[in-house]
Order: sequence, then structure tokens, then C-alpha cells
Amino acid sequence: MKIRRYLSILFVAMCAIAVSAQAQLTAIGDGGPGPVKAQHLTAELVTLGQTIAPGSTLQAGLVLTMEQHWHVYWLNPGDAGEPPHIKWTLPAGLTVGPLMFPAPSRLPLGPLMNYGYEDTVAYPFTFTASPKMKQGPVHVDALTDWIVCAQVCIPGKAHLGLSLTVGPAGAPIAPAGALGEALSLLPKPLPADAQVTVTGGKKQLAITLKSSSITNLHLDDVEFYPIDEEQVANAADQVVTATPDGFQMRVVRADEKEKLPKELHGLLKMSDTESYEFTAAVVPGVVEAAPVKQAAASGVTTLGAIGLAFIGGIILNLMPCVFPVLFLKGLALVQSSGEERKALRSHGLVYTLGILVSFWAIVGVLLILRAGGSQAGWGFQLQSPAFIVVLASFIFFFALSLAGMFDIGLSLTSVGGELAQKQGYTGSFFTGVLATVVATPCTAPLMGAAIGFALVQPAWITFAIFTALALGLATPYLLLSFQPAWTKILPRPGAWMEVLKQLTAVPLFATAIWLAYVYGSLNSGGAASPSEGVYKLSLLLGCFLVLAVAGWVLGKWPAKWGSFAAAVALIALALAVPLYQPKDTNLVWAPYSQGALDAARKDGKPVFIDFTAAWCLSCQVNEKLVLHAADVQKQLSDRNVVLLRADWTKYDPEITKELASLGRSGVPTYVIYPSAKDAAPDVLPELLEKGLVLDAIKRDAAK
Repeated sequence: MKIRRYLSILFVAMCAIAVSAQAQLTAIGDGGPGPVKAQHLTAELVTLGQTIAPGSTLQAGLVLTMEQHWHVYWLNPGDAGEPPHIKWTLPAGLTVGPLMFPAPSRLPLGPLMNYGYEDTVAYPFTFTASPKMKQGPVHVDALTDWIVCAQVCIPGKAHLGLSLTVGPAGAPIAPAGALGEALSLLPKPLPADAQVTVTGGKKQLAITLKSSSITNLHLDDVEFYPIDEEQVANAADQVVTATPDGFQMRVVRADEKEKLPKELHGLLKMSDTESYEFTAAVVPGVVEAAPVKQAAASGVTTLGAIGLAFIGGIILNLMPCVFPVLFLKGLALVQSSGEERKALRSHGLVYTLGILVSFWAIVGVLLILRAGGSQAGWGFQLQSPAFIVVLASFIFFFALSLAGMFDIGLSLTSVGGELAQKQGYTGSFFTGVLATVVATPCTAPLMGAAIGFALVQPAWITFAIFTALALGLATPYLLLSFQPAWTKILPRPGAWMEVLKQLTAVPLFATAIWLAYVYGSLNSGGAASPSEGVYKLSLLLGCFLVLAVAGWVLGKWPAKWGSFAAAVALIALALAVPLYQPKDTNLVWAPYSQGALDAARKDGKPVFIDFTAAWCLSCQVNEKLVLHAADVQKQLSDRNVVLLRADWTKYDPEITKELASLGRSGVPTYVIYPSAKDAAPDVLPELLEKGLVLDAIKRDAAK
């Protein structure tokens, strides 16, 4: 499901106050180094020694060990979350630096993305002793807080501390364990020879790294992590392409950012053990779209697509709308066999030029339309539901034509027939133009994959693929112009051509089915809401049905202006079915309070309470995919359910008490109090499904 532009802002808007709010939580621990066991993790402080000399430093770290499938957060948590914090109480003369963060990992959840750590992580920090600090034992006190998440998010807090000795420095201790590993994984400055430049486009940022010392790169492993929030779309794909002296990475800008950031601060993670931090000015410019991952995953490469286009262009000559042109021109070559061979070759080259110019004009129009579509929000092409609708509808409609429901080629042939009948080079040139015009609706096998690939590529690749298609279409006649005697092997036009045309509809129908599957997947929103994808898929199938009616109209009354106008109207209606987006009808949720709950229950009204927090990613996914769904909203409205939102972003003892009474300790938690005053609350699972919620509303609102 498409995520609203403001969603990532909502996730982090209140994270800044979560730390002070958690100060009211009960801390575990007795002020010692630990380890102490909290909910779903163990926390402890470790050092590389117990002695710190005056004027020197001592390396230490906070180590968090999570239970399986639980995670904590990096400096920038991503779409939701909060990194750990420590509030220090230090003796005079001793200072401590900020927490340092090893390179994180990407932690996806549905359509969103977190940055953080699983299993075990150490956050290093450094103690510094003043040169005048008195020798002897000292104690440092650390009030530590964190948020640990899986399907639910739970804030935690520990009272930790360290007993150190200020005295002569002992033998250095080699880093080891979790702290040693974390120190080795801290991002490093870029090598002296490395240079990072950032170009900012309308939708993407292009990060280019040039370096001779960073070698043995596996581009599939390279990842970018933004240190500053709200600059990039965290969950979007990052496309990396090799350059002669490094690589270029394209990352998608955050939707809510209208202006380019002045600089980009982040880290490039080259592998599990190597990462570099950088800050670079963002220079406005044009960022050309990179080849999308879907195309690579399907096995189509640029050279492969060019080859498929060339072969497809050759096969186009066998289509009923093209072959008569080729056959008649071949007979003309035989009849002109007395003409100088040089002149015949010139006619073949001019015919080829006519096809090339026509296809180049098509490419120009295509690129203009694609640029306009990008500004309108098509953005990621095959990742865009709107683009999938248009492309699938286009392919399905022309497959209907190939299958014999109607014939576009006959109408188009008459358009350029007179020009093609002219003598001399003008006639040869416009014969090429005519061949292009009548070939356009006759998509041949092997062309579908090539054109589909071309539609989502940079301009030069699109140009190259369509040029190969044009050369494939021109090749048979061009060869005949060099060897007119070969016209003897041409088969005569007949019924076999119609059968071949109908057979070519099969791969196009198969392509439309595959695109329908992609469309359903894009709208499914993950396993939490599969029914949304089924619903959207049914709308696309409805679009196909209306397109079939438009094809029937064209076939029933061919070459009529009235039928053409009716077909255009039906096509517009067909596209509107899946593309129409209804207005947001989200209901208003009132803030939770015990008084509001008691008042609603006293009036005999059912109450739905959403226990949530801005740093809880699962909460946001459930709200977007389930609670904001139109059918859920309708049920809540029709049954007059009182909606209360218990926002736990800022610690609230009243909410904590209510959670405890429900047997829960974290968010998300969802509960429905039935309309019957003495009925027990109905506590729903942490991961919601629409069917489950709808059943619960019907069940509890009727009591």
C-alpha cells in the first residue's frame, strides 16, 4: 500500500521527548556495571581496564544483548525508534564523550525501514581524566534508557555504574569481545584519495565515490545510511552502478522535502566490516534514473534487450499489417531489376532512414511523456502502481487487437498510403514511415520484454533499444535491395499471417497477467493486509473488462469516428477504475483518559483503544494498513465505536497502568471494550489483520 508523505515525520515527531518521558520508568540495576536483565535484553557497562591515568583516556562501552528477533537502534533510527541514551553522574575532573555508533543494518518491517542492531551491540564511549585529577578510587553513575522492538516496542531503563581507579597507567589492554568488535566497526574517515560528490535531482540524490585505495568492492553490498533524518526515503531501494574509478549510488529523496538539503551527512557501508563517514555539499543537477532492480531480476540486460528488440523488429515484418508492404516493395524490386544496383541500394537505405526517423520520433514523444509522468508522481516506473496500470492496460488492449477483436492496422494503413505510393526516394522514405505506423500496434513476440525494459531505462538505453527495433524492421527490405533475387523465397500473403498474428497475442496476454500480479503485490502492504492487494487487483481486472468492451466497439464498427470516440471514452473510464483514489476518510481519535473510557462505557458505547507510540514501527504499520483501511473505518463509524488513542510516546503512568491491567507491557496493544458495561475487554493481537479487526468490531459492538 502506498505510504503517505507525512508518515515518516509522524514516526519521529515525538521521539525527542521520549527520553525525558522514560525517566519516570522504574530503573533496574543497583549502580553496578551489570549485566542486568531487562525485558528482552541484557545491559551492561564494560571497559578496557579499571585504571585511568591523569591526563589520559579510557575506552568503555554500553553493551546490549537482545533476545532473538528483537532489535535496538542506530543514531538515526530510520522510520521509527530511538537510540539509547546515558545520563552521567561523574566525579570532578572526569569527563565522558558521546556514545559512538557502529555501522548498522537495515531492518525492514512491511513498507517501512529501521536502522539498528540485532543480537549484540556495543556503543563505545571515552572517559577523559584531567591532568590534575587526584589519584584514588572513583565511581561513575549511569542512568541508561533504550527502546527495544520486535512486533512490539518496549522502553527500558537501567541504573548502571563503574568503579574506576585514577592512578598510573597500566599495560595497554587489546580490545576484545563486543566492545572490541564495535570499535573495529566504527565508521572511518574517507581515505585521503577518496572524493564524494552529491548531485541533487527532483526525486533522487546521486552519491558518487571516486577512490583508488578502496578496492575489492562488491556493489551489491554497498549501502548508504543517512545520519541526518528526513533527507532520504529510508525504505526505498538504493541502486549502485560501477564507474571507472569507483561507483555511483542513487537514493530516493524524502517525499516531504521540497528543497534540496545543503549537504548530505551519512556513512557508506562497503561491507560488514568496512564503512566510511562523509559530509558533502549537495549540488543541484539532473539525476538520470538508474536501471530498476526488477529489470535485472527478470534476467533482461541492456544488450539482451537490444538483441530482443532487433529480432522482434524482424518478426514484425511477418505481421498482416506489415508483410503486404514488404511483399509489394519486394515485387517492385524484381520489376526494377534492370535498374542500376547502386540506385536499388539507395532506395533500401532511404526506406531504412524513413523507419529510423519514425522510431526516433516515437522515442522523443515517449521521453517527453515519461518526463511529464515523473513530475506527476510516476517516479519509480515499475515500482509505481499508476505506471503498472497504464502499461498493463496498454499491453492488454493491443493483445486484444492481435487476437482479432479489432484491427488498428487497417485504419492506419490508409493514412500514409498515398505518400507511400509516390515514386523515387520520397516514396521509399514514406514507405518506411508507413511500415512504422502500421507496425506500431502489431507488437511481436520477444518485443514485449525489450520494450518493457526500455520504458524504465535512462534515455540513451531507451533510444538504443528502439533504434535496434527499427533496424530489425528495416533489415529484410534492406537486404532485398542489395539482393533483389532473394524475393523469390518470400512466401505469398495468406491466411497463415492471421494465425501468426493471433498466436503473438498469447505472450502479450501473459505479460498483462504478470503485470497484474505485480500490481497486486505493490498494493498488498505485506502479509498484514493481503486483502488490500486482492481488492486493487480486482479493480485492474475491471479495467481489463472495460478495455475489452472498447475493443469490441472498434471491431463492431471499424474505421468509424463514432466508434473511435466511444472507444476513447471507454478507455478513459477503464483507466479511471484502478487509478481513482478516494478521499481520506480517516476517523478522529480522541486522546485516551480513564475519564473518557468510563464516560463512554457508562453510556453503553463500545470503545476501541489504540495503545501506540511514535517510536513504535509496528504501530505505524498496523494503523496505515489496517486501522486506516476504508472498510474498517466504515465499520467503526457505522457501529458508533468510541475511538481513543493512548499515545505512549511520552511516558504516561495512566496508560502504563491500563496496559498492566490488560496483561501487556508494551505497544502496540489494541483493545475493544464491548458496549455491555460488565463485558470483559477484548484484547487483540499485536499484528493486526483486517478480517480479524472487522470480526472483533462486529462481535464486540453488538454486545
